[in-house]
Amino acid sequence: MNDLNRGALSRISISLPSRLLAELDKMVLKRGFDSRSQAIVEMINQQLVEHKSDLGFDVMAGTINLVYDHSTTNLQKELADLQHKYIDEVISSLHVHLMDNQTMEVILVQGPATKLQMIADQMISCSGVITGRLQLTTTQMPPLHPLT
Repeated sequence: MNDLNRGALSRISISLPSRLLAELDKMVLKRGFDSRSQAIVEMINQQLVEHKSDLGFDVMAGTINLVYDHSTTNLQKELADLQHKYIDEVISSLHVHLMDNQTMEVILVQGPATKLQMIADQMISCSGVITGRLQLTTTQMPPLHPLT
């Protein structure tokens, strides 16, 4: 179920230059959105996530996505040690072995956006990490234990 089907909807009207409207219509078709509204809702949600991330204090959930050279000495231990150091924010991780000594690791995190960015920066800056990115969402996960 997409966001357009949840709760009450409000209708707005916007004016766009014809060139921008044509580009929007191309994107709607290419990405398979049901409507312009669905595409615009997705874009607004993405901008709100970025805005909240910039503010830094909202609790957010997301992933830290890394690709690294697993033959780099002590890199896997260093990444594991960082995950243990931030055990309150790191929920889970998954790694997949790729070709050419590369590993992709996806780390599920939740916490204040500024802290998650700091954790991601520490991981991404490790020697042997080829690429990395923090991807956040404003949606939070439910508590992992009923007593928390």
